[in-house]
Amino acid sequence: MLRIFSFLYALLAYGMFLGIAAWFMAFLAGAFLPVTVDTPSKLPLAAAVAIDIALLLLFAAQHSIMARPAFKKVWTKIVPQPMERSTYVFASNIVLAVVLLFWQGFDMVIWDVQQPALRIVLWSLYLIGFTMVPVVSMMISHFDLFGLRQAWFHLQGQDYQPLPFRTPLLYALVRHPLYVAWAAAFWITPTMTAGHLLFAIGMTTYMGLAAIVEERDLVGIHGDKYREYQQTVPMFIPRLFGRKSGKKPAAV
Repeated sequence: MLRIFSFLYALLAYGMFLGIAAWFMAFLAGAFLPVTVDTPSKLPLAAAVAIDIALLLLFAAQHSIMARPAFKKVWTKIVPQPMERSTYVFASNIVLAVVLLFWQGFDMVIWDVQQPALRIVLWSLYLIGFTMVPVVSMMISHFDLFGLRQAWFHLQGQDYQPLPFRTPLLYALVRHPLYVAWAAAFWITPTMTAGHLLFAIGMTTYMGLAAIVEERDLVGIHGDKYREYQQTVPMFIPRLFGRKSGKKPAAV
């Protein structure tokens, strides 16, 4: 029964993610929803800013703490190992929902592109950036990232097999293409309000700091393979003239 429950739990967490991802896309686009990133707050400015910063810190804390190996080591004494990643996804869904529900926008406009053709281009780039998030995750293992692979192994009565270190496709150009895709979704918009700008700055800052901590963990897991990867592939911005000289990281 635990195996079946673990798999159903993983499916539920993944299904929630898909729903909240659609909500998040509309929230950032300022479309279809009664409350979006651009909706003006009714609170005094200082209170609204304080709430937004608290929401960003909540998001950063949950994502960072629950992803650390030291936390997982303790956490898996409470939550079964096959359910650990799904629980992380479940918690992330709840935290992101809280951020979207309670975000306090500011309607001061930073930029507003009115030319119709340019607006279409920017909205197209926004959609491409958002779409690239699942596409990039597929390049490594989308279903491992969301806990479904772990639950499937458990359902089959098999031990979980960790993924080998690989650098496929966009990972051969930058070390964190997933963060680059998210940044595009946060920043590309034809109309940037002050509330949207605060959200973009906060999330981008978190991703930059998270990447540093994440790489420390990856060095601990993969050792020299990841150190070599760091030396030959840039973090976020691709090199204009190809890979830095050196042995290509293994893609096994």
